[in-house]
Amino acid sequence: MALTYHEEENIKNFKKTENILKELPNFVKEFFIAINLKTSSRTRLNYAYDLKLFFNYLVENHPDFEGKKPSEITASDLEKITASDLDYFIDYTTYYEKSMNSAKNKEYKLGRKNHETGKKRKIAAIRSLYKYLYKKEKISSNPTTLLETPKIHEKNITVLEPNELAILLDEVESGASLTERQKKFHEKTVVRDLALVTLLAGTGIRISECIGLNISDINFDNNSFKIVRKGGNESLLYFGDEVQEALENLVEQRKANPVPGEDALFLSSQKRRLTARSAQNIVKKYSSACGIIKTISPHKLRSTFGTNLYAETGDIYLVADVLGHADVNTTKRHYARIKEDRRKIAAKVTKLRKE
Repeated sequence: MALTYHEEENIKNFKKTENILKELPNFVKEFFIAINLKTSSRTRLNYAYDLKLFFNYLVENHPDFEGKKPSEITASDLEKITASDLDYFIDYTTYYEKSMNSAKNKEYKLGRKNHETGKKRKIAAIRSLYKYLYKKEKISSNPTTLLETPKIHEKNITVLEPNELAILLDEVESGASLTERQKKFHEKTVVRDLALVTLLAGTGIRISECIGLNISDINFDNNSFKIVRKGGNESLLYFGDEVQEALENLVEQRKANPVPGEDALFLSSQKRRLTARSAQNIVKKYSSACGIIKTISPHKLRSTFGTNLYAETGDIYLVADVLGHADVNTTKRHYARIKEDRRKIAAKVTKLRKE
């Protein structure tokens, strides 16, 4: 039986993680075995990248680790790390340079930046490792308890106004503002592209969930489809008439031109499952062509859907459920602006003295 998109992604993440762990100490590998059942493959891969950066930083910048390879560091060596050392590392990640090799095997430096969210994830990875080592009595103290977690400054969500969304969908359908070169491709991809943008804007699913869809996941009898949520849980979502029409057109086209052994709903021009990067570029191409000043991405379409759903229903728990937020507080933070608008309306409605 063929592997699903998410199973393939898990295998890719596993292999990448294993390659990184080869460069790290043995106790880090033990830690990854311990968190295997409690975390997703994507989380473990991110932790591997972060811990590799941490141990490389130690051997390059800490005097007690001079001359060592990251793989040679022992758990007891971490006893030499103070809370101040950890603070210095987090500050270092604000901007650092990474050595890379070009296609011609020439080494060059690539700059990397981390803002609050990136730093928070690195702190989480290091804390989790230290907590494991302390619990297993491999270290006698845990300096990560003294680390301050960066304050995450919430950004205002960017959403499309109803007329802007209509302009975007019209552009996807007509391709009127595309370049002549783009128009040639548009003739071949318009059905796919319209289904992609309509699905993102009409259901609020994540880009990973969207490109992971298979034709067999869709049920037109009750206008629903099955997706694998962030974290690996399966969920059933429903869609309206506009999404139904766009999906039916795509499925009919796919059935008329079948690709043997390929059940993926969205295919590239190479007849392989569309990647997240390609889907992002499709949205960017049409939003740029139709002259919308806002920077539009699949996530912005998701935000637009969530905003509209909350504005129509006023039910933050429904929005959290449909968007697949594990914690409703995440939804509340994202849609605080709408809550403020509703509070302003409430203030105007309230009358202290009856006329």
